[in-house]
Amino acid sequence: MKKKWLKISGVLGVLLLALFLYQYFGLNHYLSLEYLKNHQNEFNEYYNQNLVLVILYFSLIYIVSVAFSFPGASILTLAAGAIFGFRVGTLIVSLSSTIGATLAFWASRYFFKDFVEGKFKSKFDSINSGIEKEGIFYLFSLRLLPVFPFFLVNLLMGLTTLPTVTYFWVSLLGMLPGTMVYINAGTEISKIESVKGILSPPMLVSLVLLGVLPQISKFIINWIKLNKHLRKFKKPKSYDYNMIVIGGGSAGLVSSYIAAAVKAKVLLVEKHKMGGDCLNTGCVPSKAIIKSAKVANILKHSNEFGIDAKDIKIDFKKVMERVQDVIRKVEPHDSVERFSGLGVECLKGTAFIKSPYEVEVDGKMFTTKNIVVATGAGPLVPPIPGLSEIDYLTSNNVWSLRELPQRLIVLGGGPIGSELAQSFARLGAKVTQVEMAPQIMGREDAEVSKLVTEQFSRDGITVLTSHKALRIDSKNKILVCEFQGQEISIEFDKILVALGRKANVKGFGLENLNIEISNRGTVVADEYLRTTNYPNIYVCGDVTGPYQFTHTAAHQAWFVAVNALFGIFKKFKVDYRIIPWSTFVDPEVARVGLNEKEAKKQGIDYQISKFDIEELDRAIADSEDHGFIKVLTKRGTDKILGVTIVGDHAGDIIGEYVQAMKYGLGMNKILGTIHIYPTLAESNKYVAGVWKKQNSPKKLLEYVKKFHSWRRG
Repeated sequence: MKKKWLKISGVLGVLLLALFLYQYFGLNHYLSLEYLKNHQNEFNEYYNQNLVLVILYFSLIYIVSVAFSFPGASILTLAAGAIFGFRVGTLIVSLSSTIGATLAFWASRYFFKDFVEGKFKSKFDSINSGIEKEGIFYLFSLRLLPVFPFFLVNLLMGLTTLPTVTYFWVSLLGMLPGTMVYINAGTEISKIESVKGILSPPMLVSLVLLGVLPQISKFIINWIKLNKHLRKFKKPKSYDYNMIVIGGGSAGLVSSYIAAAVKAKVLLVEKHKMGGDCLNTGCVPSKAIIKSAKVANILKHSNEFGIDAKDIKIDFKKVMERVQDVIRKVEPHDSVERFSGLGVECLKGTAFIKSPYEVEVDGKMFTTKNIVVATGAGPLVPPIPGLSEIDYLTSNNVWSLRELPQRLIVLGGGPIGSELAQSFARLGAKVTQVEMAPQIMGREDAEVSKLVTEQFSRDGITVLTSHKALRIDSKNKILVCEFQGQEISIEFDKILVALGRKANVKGFGLENLNIEISNRGTVVADEYLRTTNYPNIYVCGDVTGPYQFTHTAAHQAWFVAVNALFGIFKKFKVDYRIIPWSTFVDPEVARVGLNEKEAKKQGIDYQISKFDIEELDRAIADSEDHGFIKVLTKRGTDKILGVTIVGDHAGDIIGEYVQAMKYGLGMNKILGTIHIYPTLAESNKYVAGVWKKQNSPKKLLEYVKKFHSWRRG
C-alpha cells in the first residue's frame, strides 16, 4: 500500500513541478499564435538550414506537451502546418501526438491502475468487459469527437485493460482528421501577409473546416456506429420493397399506410388477424363489454331516473356475441381490402428476418431497404405454482366465454384488470380483485385510486390490495395469497390473469441478429426508433414501448415511416412530451402529463387547481355528479404541467388539455374560451376559474375596491 502511495505521490509531484516550470518560464508566451506569426520567418529560415534537427526538436516538444497535458497543443499543430507544410506537418503531429498520448496512457496505467482497481474493482470489471467488446469504437469516437479533453481520455483509458498497441493505432487514426484540418489551417495562416489575406478563399475554407469539424466528426461516428453491423451482410443490388412491416396492429397499419401514401412500395405481413390486439382482443372488445356492463348498471339503478325497470335479466351469451358483432363492424377499417386499396401490399403469413435486408415469409424471400418491427405484445403470465394446471383466462381468450363465471378472481389492479373486473361484476359475477401493490391503478394518485375503489365496492367487487398470489390449488380451485404474513384462501370458478403485457420479441429473427432487448423485455430503440444494431430496422408500438397504448403506437408509426423513407434528408426524434391515456372504468380516469405523485418525486414546485364535478350542472342532470378535475401548474404561471380527470367521459374531456399542453396554451387561454352550456367540457373552464381565483392580484383588487368606493362618492 505504501508503495502505491509513493508511486502516486511521485507522479503528482512531477506533474506539479512541470506545471510550475511551464508557468515560471512563461512557456505559454511561446505557444501563442501571435508569437509564432511574428517569428515565422526566423523559424522557416532555421528549418531550411537544420531540417532534421528542427523536426526532432519540434517532435520532442510536441510529445512532452501532450504527455504532460500542457495547454497549447492546437497552437503547436497550427505551427507545424506553417513551418513544415501540409504533408510533413501532418506526419510529425500525428506521430508526436500519438506517442505523447501513449506515454500518458502508460503513466496512468503504471501509477494509478492497481490503486483504482483495488478501490473500485466491481465497477471496473464491468467497464473492462465493455472495453473488450466495444473499446476500439469508444476510443475512436472520443478521439474523433473530443467530448472529453484528450488528457482525460489518456488517463482514463490507462486504467482499463485496453492493449497499448490497440490504443496507439486507434488514437492515431482517430486524431488524424482533426490533425489534418488544423495543419491545413496552419499552412494558410502562414501565407497571410495582410488583412486581405484573411478573406482569401483558401483561408476561408480552412476556417470553415475548423468550424464544421465537430459536426463532420459526429456524422462519421454515427455512420460507423450504425453501419458496422450492416457490413456483415451482403447488400442487394436492388430491393423488392422500400419497407416491409411485420405486424398488422395499430403501429404496423399506420406506418404502412403512411409509406404507401408517399408512394413507397411497402409490404405488410400479418400472421393472424389484421387490426392486431386492439381490434381483436383489446381496446374494441373491452369497450364493447364495458358499455353493456354500464347499461346493466343503469338499469339496476333505473329508479333513480324515475323509471321502474324490474326483473332485469342479463343474457351473458348475448353480451359476448354483441362484443363479436362490434369487432366485425370495426374490422373493415383494418382489413386487407381497405389497406390494399390504399396501396399497401398485404400478405398473411409468418415473417422471419433473415438479415437486415431480407425477410422470409413462409419460405418466400423478399428484399427490402427498411424493416419495421411492429409485433405488439401479449398477456404477461407469471410462474405462479398451479396456474398452468387450470384453464386460466387472459385478455386474449376471455372473449371466448359464453357462460358467466359465478366466482371470478382478477389478478392485477392495472387498467386491464380494473376494467374487466368492474364489467364482469356489473354483469353478475362475484369478483375478487387481487393486487400486490398497496392500491389498484398504482400509477395514479391515491385519491384517484380511493374514489375508484369505493365505486368498485358499490359494484360488489372485493378489492384485495397488498395481497401476493402464492399458489393455486387446482383441484379445489383455491387461490392462496399472502397478506401481512398470513395466508388467505380465495375460492374461484375462473381466474383472469391481467398483470400487464409482454412484448413479442421472439420467433421471427431478432435473436439471430443480436437485436438488443431491454430489462423490460422490449426492443431497445434510439430516439429515431431505430434498433441499436441496425439503422434500417425500426420498431414501434408495444414491442418497444415505453407506453403500451394504441394511440402511442400510431404516434410512433409516423416517426418510423418518415425516418425510414426520408431519413437521408431529415430525421425526426420521437416526441413523448405529451402522452395522454385513459382507464375506462366507471368513473373514467384520464390523465396527461404529471400527477402529484410524479411531481413530488421529481421535486417540481407546483400549484393545484381542483374542481369537483359534483358542482357541474350537466353532471347533476345526468346523475354523474362525482369525480373531479385536478390541474397541476407551474407555480407563479399558468403553464399546465399535468391534468387528472375522474368522471364520466373523462377520456373525451381531457382532449382540450392535451392540445393546450402540446401548443403551450395555459389556463388563461382555457378560461377565455367559450364552452357550450350545459356540457361536461364546461368543467375545464371552471377549473381554470379556480386557478384564476387562486392567482388573482390581491393588492391590485384592493386598490380597485377603493376606486369603486370613490366612484360611489
